[in-house]
Amino acid sequence: MIQYSLSILPALLSGAKMTLAIFSLTVLGSIPLGLFLSLGLVAKFKPLNYLLNIYVWLMRGTPLLLQLIFIFYGLPVVGIVFNRFDAALLAFILNYAAYFAEIFRGGFQAVDGNQIEAAHVLGLTYPQTIRKIIVPQTVKIVLPSVGNEVINLIKDSSLVYVIGIGDLLRAGNVASARDVNLLPLVLVAIVYLLLTAICTGVLRQLERYYRYYR
Repeated sequence: MIQYSLSILPALLSGAKMTLAIFSLTVLGSIPLGLFLSLGLVAKFKPLNYLLNIYVWLMRGTPLLLQLIFIFYGLPVVGIVFNRFDAALLAFILNYAAYFAEIFRGGFQAVDGNQIEAAHVLGLTYPQTIRKIIVPQTVKIVLPSVGNEVINLIKDSSLVYVIGIGDLLRAGNVASARDVNLLPLVLVAIVYLLLTAICTGVLRQLERYYRYYR
């Protein structure tokens, strides 16, 4: 069993590398985008609110798998073509940005609005108030919810198999079907558990760091 595990390990590690690439780039793209969109959701400009709420509704109301299929297989019909990796990354960032936008919106609304007036009295500009006062408190409030979405992202990354990307789960499925053996899938599960454990540990450290805002 050990020898067999070692023989399929390179394929699994290659798949894990792809999974980590999709995961890390999605996090780097979707969280800042979600934060930016959340500012639009709480803005007083109604047309912008309306458009962003439609976007959030579409992204959260349709399956991520359907969005992947639409971007990779549907958009070429109108002349918009992406390679597999770019299509997956675009779908994941757009989808998760909508979730993060709603999470950050709730966080912004949970911060006492009087603090904005106090910052104005102290001479801070609106961008400085958002960056130095509102955002740090919002991050502390929303961190558990953001952490849940990040953990879900690790598992959702397996959906890229539908457009033929060789991720971790696909590598395990190929080895399992080829060798008629469930061990590759067990190893895949172990890798996913390790990845979620690492992310959980990092998120807990961040929660400890932001405790000073209590």
